[in-house]
Parts: sequence; structure tokens; C-alpha cells
Amino acid sequence: MCSHQPPCPAADSPDHDAARTVAFHPEQGWSLLCNGVVIFDDTGELLPEGRTVEPRRPALV
Repeated sequence: MCSHQPPCPAADSPDHDAARTVAFHPEQGWSLLCNGVVIFDDTGELLPEGRTVEPRRPALV
């Protein structure tokens, strides 16, 4: 899916959220990355195969 040089990290790599944004919808709270990952404003993610990544919220002190 990625045509950038160097290519964006794959959706299954640990740094997958470093891929370039190809669609940005702040009014809806999500963005689509070049590798097919959808990231949400609450830091949750939806991976291309349908698996979800729970939001990473800061610990309360």
C-alpha cells in the first residue's frame, strides 16, 4: 500500500503508528495511515485485519 521512500512501517510492526497519514478527519476523531491502520483521537487503533489496540491513557497519579 505504501509508495513512500523509505517505506512506512508495516501494520504489524511495533512502530506501525509512525506511518504517514493519508486521510485526516479531526471532526470525526480518526485518521487513516498509509499502512492501513486507523488511529483514533483517544489513542486507540484499528488494524487492517480488524484487530483493535486499546487506547493508551496516562496513569493517574
